[in-house]
Amino acid sequence: MSYSNHKFHIPVMGTGHSIDSPIRVAHFGISSVMSIVDDILIDKICKYYCQKYELPFIEISKNDLLARSKRITQYLNVVEIIVNRNLEAIKKLPFFEENDKKKYFELLPESSPLKQKYNQLLNLTDGVEKENLANELTNLMVAGSIDVNIMSKVDRTTFAKDGSMLSEEFTDAKTALRGYAESNLSSSIVFSAGFNRGLFGYLPQFKDFYRNEAGELKKKIIIKVSDYRSALIQGKFLASKGLEVSEFRIESGLNCGGHAFASQGFLLPTIMSEFAENKNQLNVQFRPMVKAYYDKAGLNFPDNAMIKPPLITVQGGIGTSGEATRMLEDFGCDSTGWGSPFLLVPEATCVDDDTMNILMNAKKEDLYLSNASPLGVPFNNLRNTGSENWTRERAEKGNPGSACPKGLLISNKEFTDIPICTASRQYQKLKVDEISCSELSANEKTELQDSLFVKVCLCEHLGNGALIKLGITPNLKAPQSICPGPNVVWFNREYSLQEMVDHIYGKAESLVSSERPHMFCQELELYVNYFEKIITTMGSTTAEINYLEGFKENLEKGMDLILKISEQKPYPNENLKSIPDFVKTQRSRLKLLSINKLELSVAVNF
Repeated sequence: MSYSNHKFHIPVMGTGHSIDSPIRVAHFGISSVMSIVDDILIDKICKYYCQKYELPFIEISKNDLLARSKRITQYLNVVEIIVNRNLEAIKKLPFFEENDKKKYFELLPESSPLKQKYNQLLNLTDGVEKENLANELTNLMVAGSIDVNIMSKVDRTTFAKDGSMLSEEFTDAKTALRGYAESNLSSSIVFSAGFNRGLFGYLPQFKDFYRNEAGELKKKIIIKVSDYRSALIQGKFLASKGLEVSEFRIESGLNCGGHAFASQGFLLPTIMSEFAENKNQLNVQFRPMVKAYYDKAGLNFPDNAMIKPPLITVQGGIGTSGEATRMLEDFGCDSTGWGSPFLLVPEATCVDDDTMNILMNAKKEDLYLSNASPLGVPFNNLRNTGSENWTRERAEKGNPGSACPKGLLISNKEFTDIPICTASRQYQKLKVDEISCSELSANEKTELQDSLFVKVCLCEHLGNGALIKLGITPNLKAPQSICPGPNVVWFNREYSLQEMVDHIYGKAESLVSSERPHMFCQELELYVNYFEKIITTMGSTTAEINYLEGFKENLEKGMDLILKISEQKPYPNENLKSIPDFVKTQRSRLKLLSINKLELSVAVNF
């Protein structure tokens, strides 16, 4: 992956909201990421686009053991064909007219060498030089990367029709990996949500993740990480198998969309500072291991391979051009990820109209960290979606839970030998019966049932918005879920692709209010809120006390760091002046919480 033209990318958003983003934006040179966890959704989207672009579509039998990977491979190949077709169509357009070719170049940042050449073209008079430069620019036009994401935690063991367990290569994550590996794409795969050794150990089965005879990588590896230590551990594991990490993608633990994996109070600036200080050490650790693998296998490892460190990118809560510039300039990032704001850009993402209206009118209190995920991981949610209403209405009618049509998030073996999903009808009935037969008080039973009934069928509902938007599924039959980050509340209408990209690069008036607190403030508040939540359930053991004290200490260090940053000169559209008062307020909250809980817990335990 290269960020030589653009300095931002569109991260994965749910299973459906970025499922066709490359088809929408790649021909403009913009990279984006699709989830490949839901092969049933992918198959429906593939059939839709095959019909739209008059491409052959192969029906894959459910009985085929490789059906999942084949569906994924087919769709990825279709996406590549469409993107290439769209790019070639743009290349054939003339310069100096209002068309998509002009749009391609106008979207570029001013710092891009390609944009500078384009500006040069605009100032030339007719002649050979102008014609030659126009041809050169056309030849330099490339598509954005068609990247895919696998959430490592979503790795269900699968079973044959006779109930026997299939071998490891048929788990969900591995079959998704196979689907990508066997596709024609030359792009990157993003691994998120933790270190899955079995999944990483499966990568060597596919030659595209190794350098070819020309020394080139057809498929690259991106690891989404929460800290430098995690990057080092996962990078070394892969290096021992001759695999290179092309990029480490850092995401805020809480100021993000989708599942939230909170750190132990480490704020994004703290994490970014550690990467900035140690970035050049990554390949010092990895390169000898990779080279040793190639030498042992008799493969060619070019002298110039891995000379430059992996790309470092960051995402989660970035909302102004000034904040993006801070990440690029001060922390040495190669690119920034902009997710949730693009949910309001129909040219880039696939969001149904009803959900779009809820997003546009959302207030701060409508965006919350929920317990809706069957995985038991905190999940960023939006109130009053079709999914939330559907789930609540079923519970109120005495028939809670989903039929679990896809089963991608099954993990619970509390009542069964074969795992089932906590959002399923089967599990919720069994759990309700258990709660009813318990000796708990009526209030305690109600609380337990309420916490159970918030579980949502994310497998199905996260993809429904895309199916509705494309006209594949009727609205009334498809409850829609969406998982925006809290930052989306500052964006309140539909935007064009040009508007959003100009906002990212600071080429036009900011789309958000100047009163919007800095992204560092928003993340800090989310972490203090999270600390307030976990401190009510922890602190009864020495280990828990130590964890909470470490959390508090890390937050305090993070606050000190962002205060130092606030003393620097702000970049245009960067609200550094919001930081001091914000830190003061959150520090007071943290201190009060600690006095009320930690000091009492320490006294009791000692």
